[in-house]
Order: sequence, then C-alpha cells, then structure tokens
Amino acid sequence: MSKKILVISTSPRKGGNSETLADEFIRGAKEAGNEVEKIVLYDKTIGFCKGCMTCQKTQRCVIHDDADKIAQKVLKADVIAFTTPIYYYEMCGQMKTLLDRCNPLYPSDYSFRDVYLLATSADGSKNAMDGAVKGLEGWIACFEKSRLAGVVKGTGANEIGEIQNNPTALKSAYEMGKKA
Repeated sequence: MSKKILVISTSPRKGGNSETLADEFIRGAKEAGNEVEKIVLYDKTIGFCKGCMTCQKTQRCVIHDDADKIAQKVLKADVIAFTTPIYYYEMCGQMKTLLDRCNPLYPSDYSFRDVYLLATSADGSKNAMDGAVKGLEGWIACFEKSRLAGVVKGTGANEIGEIQNNPTALKSAYEMGKKA
C-alpha cells in the first residue's frame, strides 16, 4: 500500500549534505511506490512559537506563516523524515523552531506513525548526533501513536558535497526510504 511521505529538509543551505541524504531517502521511497513531498526550509518564513497555547483549542497556529502550512502537511502524512545538519551537537535551529510550531498537532488526530531522522555533521563521531536524536525523541514522545523508525548518521561532512565521501550514509538513506 502506498504511503504519503513528507520529507522536511531543515538545512539553511541549499543543496547541503543533509538535503542530499533527503534526496536519497526520497529516491528509495519513490522506487517503493510511495507518494513523496519534499519541503525545504531555507526559503520559508518561520517565526518562533509565542507560547500562547491557542493552538490547543483551535488546532491551528495564530501565526500565519509557512510553519502553519507545513504543520498541516505533517498532520496528514503517514511518514515524516526530518533532515538536519548538526550544529553544536544538536539539530539546527530551523528544525527545532519547526518542531515547536507543530504544537497545534498535539491534540489532533494526526496520521503519522513512523518518523525518521537523517543528519549530517562535520564531526566524524557517530555520537555527534546524540543530541539531535534525543531532541527528536522528545518531540515524538508527545505523539503516542508515532515512533522513531530510523536514523541515518552522515558524519564527516562539512562543506557542501562532502557527504559523497560517506557512501554508507547515502545507501542507508536510500534503503530507509525504500522501507518507509
């Protein structure tokens, strides 16, 4: 059965290493017959959550920017894949801001079950991703019907294109997309 997959590339760099992992995930997911939509944040306007909690009653954000539109797409997706570069051993700020802005989904009847993380870091250590994994797991814990279904750790990739030196990460992203 075909799934509706939403891939959100949170990197501020167009064509960055984490976006390359996103594209490999998408290639695998499409080959498996899924419907895939990719959203990139580098050209979006996303404000910070105001903490007003109105969204818990209305299930929509009072800030009408791109994050509100993206949250509505997250709501309807069967699978979500987030991609992020690792900055200071954590997900990038754009990803964290978007996760915060998905607060209207908390009381909703969301569709997503499987959530994936594809991350890249300049640091060559697999532990460089631990903060981002833990942060995403915290978000997922608020959505009881969902789970962290997989993580790709693309280490040793700083400059654009350096992820090509990590064929294992590229293959893992592709294979994860096929199984999503």
